[in-house]
Amino acid sequence: MRVDAFDFELPNGRIALRPARPRDAARMLVVDSGAMVDAGVSDLPSWLRPGDCLVFNDTRVIPAQLEGRRGDAKIGATLHKRIDLRRWQAFIRNAKRLRVGETVDFGEGVAALAEERLADGSFILAFAGDEPVEILLERAGTMPLPPYIAGKRATDADDRSDYQTIFAREDGAVAAPTAALHFTPKLLDALAAAGVKSETLTLHVGAGTFLPVKADDTEDHVMHAEWGRIDADTAARLNAARAAGGRIIAVGTTSLRLLESAARDDGIIAPFAGDTAIFITPGYRFKAIDGLMTNFHLPRSTLFMLVSALMGLDVMQAAYAHAIESGYRFYSYGDASLLLPRQGGRAA
Repeated sequence: MRVDAFDFELPNGRIALRPARPRDAARMLVVDSGAMVDAGVSDLPSWLRPGDCLVFNDTRVIPAQLEGRRGDAKIGATLHKRIDLRRWQAFIRNAKRLRVGETVDFGEGVAALAEERLADGSFILAFAGDEPVEILLERAGTMPLPPYIAGKRATDADDRSDYQTIFAREDGAVAAPTAALHFTPKLLDALAAAGVKSETLTLHVGAGTFLPVKADDTEDHVMHAEWGRIDADTAARLNAARAAGGRIIAVGTTSLRLLESAARDDGIIAPFAGDTAIFITPGYRFKAIDGLMTNFHLPRSTLFMLVSALMGLDVMQAAYAHAIESGYRFYSYGDASLLLPRQGGRAA
């Protein structure tokens, strides 16, 4: 499909620069089989059924944004994907001033060798010394806010907690699974009281999620791989919940993409550990999920393509037009949508 089919006009004032407080005070647009209802995140229990299962991503965002120097040149690095204990793939700002074999000094005793330049223009950075890279990042790095926020204000101390979900446990993400930013202990208690189950998986979101789609056709776009895991016990519980009539509702596109990567053609979710570069566009047949809670996404983005695949492009264009006119807040710190497709997420 042509990428411009997924374009829309978004006023700058609709981009949220701070999250709602409390988190579950955010608005939520429910799109149920094409019908739209304005609600709030705190209303979520009333939109789900006993036996439904919400699936959260327990990845933890690391301070993966680094600013440094190579000689007299300023070099910015956004870590994307761990290679091993000391090496990371990174997207480099001012990359024309960095060559393989040169070292970038990020300050605070943190330095990294540009070990290799990959075909997509990113670099493999090898961090110097013996201290764990996580400790080095805590010292020299900042939270990697999306460019549409970072371009409007500086990252500050509040972002250390605001840009982290209450499920965050496994270090490795360089972008938050933002749909889960809306959840609070109070909301989780209300969901449990309503008979709604919850499970967690891990997908370490990479910086590729921020990159624009430069191709004119979706067939020509290449997704960056991200590492994820669903253990055998979690897969078994998810399959049992669905067999008992419950719906699997992914909280965030990251959870959805990993569930779909792990699912067999018959819809059974298998244990999974490894990379996924799944790219979901209209025409995709969903196997593992029956609904999605997600934020509002960028025009022409792979994430808007994903929600259009789930609900239909016409439905999502209408939903986004309604959200813009009704003052919903967009992107990582913005409001939520609950998407419940007519056929339970499994296309005919």
